[in-house]
Amino acid sequence: MEINNFTLLFIVAVVINIGIHLWLSRRHIQHILAHRDQVPKAFSDSIPLEAHQKAADYTVAGQRFGIFELFLGTTFLLIWTIGGGFDLLDRFWRQFEWSSITTGVAVLLSTFVIMGILDIPSSLYRTFVLEERFGFNRTTMKTFVTDMIKQTLLMFAIGAPMIWLVLWLMENAGDLWWLYVWLVWMGFSLLMMWAYPTFIAPLFNKFEPLTDDELRSRIEALLKRNGFSSQGIFVVDGSTRSSHGNAYFTGFGANKRIVFYDTLIDDLEGDEIEAVLAHELGHFKRKHIIKQVGFMSVISMAGLALLGWLTKQDWFYHGLGVSQPSIYMAMLLFLTVSPVFSFFLGPLMAKLSRKFEFEADQYAFEHADSNKLISALVKLYKENANTLTPDPLYSAFHDSHPSAPVRIAHLQSM
Repeated sequence: MEINNFTLLFIVAVVINIGIHLWLSRRHIQHILAHRDQVPKAFSDSIPLEAHQKAADYTVAGQRFGIFELFLGTTFLLIWTIGGGFDLLDRFWRQFEWSSITTGVAVLLSTFVIMGILDIPSSLYRTFVLEERFGFNRTTMKTFVTDMIKQTLLMFAIGAPMIWLVLWLMENAGDLWWLYVWLVWMGFSLLMMWAYPTFIAPLFNKFEPLTDDELRSRIEALLKRNGFSSQGIFVVDGSTRSSHGNAYFTGFGANKRIVFYDTLIDDLEGDEIEAVLAHELGHFKRKHIIKQVGFMSVISMAGLALLGWLTKQDWFYHGLGVSQPSIYMAMLLFLTVSPVFSFFLGPLMAKLSRKFEFEADQYAFEHADSNKLISALVKLYKENANTLTPDPLYSAFHDSHPSAPVRIAHLQSM
C-alpha cells in the first residue's frame, strides 16, 4: 500500500484514541475498586454492601472486557484499512464486472455481514459469560441466534435499497449529491422513528397493553395533566433476555408509545413508576428529542459535505489501503474511520445528554413526587448493578446520564 501523510495522521489518531480510552478505563477501574468496601453515605440506608460490591465487580468486569474489545476492534480496523482488507474485498466483487452501484451495494453489505460475524464471539461472551456470571442473562441460545438472523434479514430488506439509493445519488446527482443524500437520510431517520414501535420492535419482543387498571389510571391521569397523548401503554417482555429494567417513550408524531419493561413493573411501586414516567415525559416536554435530532442533522450534513470533498481526493483512498477509488469505497472508508477523528464529540454529546437528564428530573419534580423518583432510581441502580462510585473524569467523558451520587444530590436539592 501507499503510505502518505494521511496514513501517518490516521495511525497517530488511532494511537491517541487507544491511549485516552485506556487511561480513562484504568482510572475508572481503580476508582471503583478503591471505594468497593464502603457504600457511599447517601446510599448507606438503601443499598446493602453486598449489592454495592456486586455493582463494583460487574462494572470492573465490563471495563476489563471493554479494554480487550478496544484492542481487538483496533486490530480489525487496521486490518480492514491499511492492512488491505477493504481493497481485497473490493477486488473480489469487481471481478464480476457489475455496475459500480451494484458492486458498491455488494461490497458494503458483505462488509457489514463480515463485521457482524467477527463480533459474534464478543457478543456471546458478554451475554452468556459476563451477564450470566452476575445473574442478569435470561437469553437462550435460540433467542440469540434468532435475533441475529432477524437483524441480518432487516439489514438486507431495509439497508440494501437505502444503500442503492445513496450510491445512485452520489453517482448521478452532481456536485451537490451530499445535500440530496442528507435530505434522504433525514427523511429515512424520521420514517424509522415513526415505524419502529409498530413494525420493527414487535419482531423481537412481545408488547402487551398494560393490564394493571390502577397503574393505568395513574399514568393516564399524569398524561392528561400534561397534555400528552400516546397510542398506548405497553409492557415489553424484556425479562426474556435480561433482568435489567427500563422504561421509555418510542415513536414519532402521533405514533408515540409508552413502554415499560416487565422487570421494571415487578420492581417498582405504582407511584415510583409514575415518577419515572414523569421524567421520561420531561424529555418530550423539554423538546430534547427534537433538539437531539436537530443537532445530529447538523453533524450529519457536515459529515456528508466532508465526504463529498473526500471522494475526489486520491490520498484519502491510498492512505487507507484502497488502490482503486470509487464512491462506495469513499463511503465505506468514511463510515469506518470517522469515529477515530470525531471521538472528541463524544464528551460533548455526553454533556448535552446529562443536561437533558437534569432538565427531565426537574420536570419530574414539578409534576410528580421527587422522593418517589429518588427511591425508584435507587432501586434501579441496585437491580441493574450500576456503580455508585464512577471515576468523575471517566463519567464526564463517557456517561450519558449523571452519576448516581450527583443525580440523587441534584434531586434532593430541589
